[in-house]
Amino acid sequence: MKVLLLVNSSASSVTARSRVVIQKALSADHEVTLAETSRRGHATRLAQSAASGGTNVVVVLGGDGTLNEAANGLARSSCALAALPGGSTNVFARTIGLPNDPIEATGDLLDALAHDSIHRVGLGVVNGRYFLFHVGMGFDAAVVAQVERRAGLKRYAGHPLFVYAGFDTWIRHFDRSRPRFSVRFADGTVVDDGYLSICLNTNPYTYLGNRPLNLAPEATLERGLAMVTLRTLAFARTMRIIGSALGNGKHLRTSRWTDHRVDLTRATVTGYGSFPYQVDGDHLGDTELLEISHEPEVLDLVMPVHR
Repeated sequence: MKVLLLVNSSASSVTARSRVVIQKALSADHEVTLAETSRRGHATRLAQSAASGGTNVVVVLGGDGTLNEAANGLARSSCALAALPGGSTNVFARTIGLPNDPIEATGDLLDALAHDSIHRVGLGVVNGRYFLFHVGMGFDAAVVAQVERRAGLKRYAGHPLFVYAGFDTWIRHFDRSRPRFSVRFADGTVVDDGYLSICLNTNPYTYLGNRPLNLAPEATLERGLAMVTLRTLAFARTMRIIGSALGNGKHLRTSRWTDHRVDLTRATVTGYGSFPYQVDGDHLGDTELLEISHEPEVLDLVMPVHR
């Protein structure tokens, strides 16, 4: 099998040793080429080139952002995407059942390739860009922006940095005095007082250490999108909703301060002025309009056999 090993060497968990070990392990049974990303958007172009050149599988050793870029380069092609955890959180790799250690995950990947465990899955689309697991709007994206301002700490601080950034953003970096956007769904209903919204292609939303933050267990690669919108950022209410997501999620689904939808085909988010958004953990700036949709069976994905 012809394999491209696509590496983001600046990702939090990527080391020179792990890169060499993984390349040697893959090369035992496959024809492997190594490529390294050097800037934002580079992984998309490298993946597109690999797909057009007859590569069978692009293996991404990096974080969720690099994985998203590669997925955008491979969508609608016959070249499969394979994930290896190399970032600080590795949401997607862990969601599909891979261990959080890249060398251990390589063993699962080799097993999956030996068993031809490749599945055609659906992706979300936001303003023409594919997403693997979620789009965050409003307060969520503002938190991600603050984390990215401290990108040098991600390798060392990891999850505590996200928690700190959440409180810091709530106190100093986000206007909580008014709703920031409305969300219109395909059935014509509208949520007109959104402060934070997450549109999910998979669950969980993220991990805090080893604990998943479950916003919509219904969100899977085989179904349409799910969307959770918070209609308040009052501290006590927000903390209770987050606590619910770390537990059974009942309060999150039933609270009058949340809107919870599943099996969505499309949604439109319209800002009351500009609002921040992020895609698969990468902050993409501010916008006044997001068009979100679901595209089924658009990407070949290497899946662990034990999933």
